[in-house]
Amino acid sequence: MARFVDIHPVDPQPRLVAQVADILRDGGLAALPTDACYTLAARLGDPEARRRIIEIRHLDERHHFTLLCADFAQLGHVVHLDNAVFRAVKAATPGCYTFILPATPEVPRRLLHPKKRTVGVRMPDHRICQALLAQMGEPLLTSTLLLPGEEEPMTFGWEVKERLDHALDVVVDGDVTGCEPTTVVDLSQGYAEIVREGAGDPAPFR
Repeated sequence: MARFVDIHPVDPQPRLVAQVADILRDGGLAALPTDACYTLAARLGDPEARRRIIEIRHLDERHHFTLLCADFAQLGHVVHLDNAVFRAVKAATPGCYTFILPATPEVPRRLLHPKKRTVGVRMPDHRICQALLAQMGEPLLTSTLLLPGEEEPMTFGWEVKERLDHALDVVVDGDVTGCEPTTVVDLSQGYAEIVREGAGDPAPFR
């Protein structure tokens, strides 16, 4: 049974944020509200968490996982950024964008696209996510909480708790979350290719 933690969306309580971080450090799988929609989240280096996410979402091996980062310091540890890409990402973050970029050796191979050796990264504009990333001190492995056969992700904490109580360790309810996934932009080839249009305005990358 998943623990349900109600965190203030504007002024997250440090005590509650620390409790969620402890669950993640112990190998737990969380559902977090973001500026886009709910996401599944776990520690980057936890292979069991990856398996659980794949099982919940029925993903294949080509799925691009997303690394949730607090800032460019974390981003630079997990993906390669040249000057042009840095400027493009900086202009759109924090926000509802996921960028696909070549991964550094810091990222476990199991998280990479098997052929392209790329990974998704994003910096959320959401206080709870930012507080949790600061508490963890490292990026989080995430994947949009979109269940098999469904076209829209879940947007309410109580709904996530009700439907995935058996599959998660903690559900964070932050009252405020987006209602659609991020816009995904592939920058791995040196130019922008919009892979998915979502909550972020795709216009700057056309």
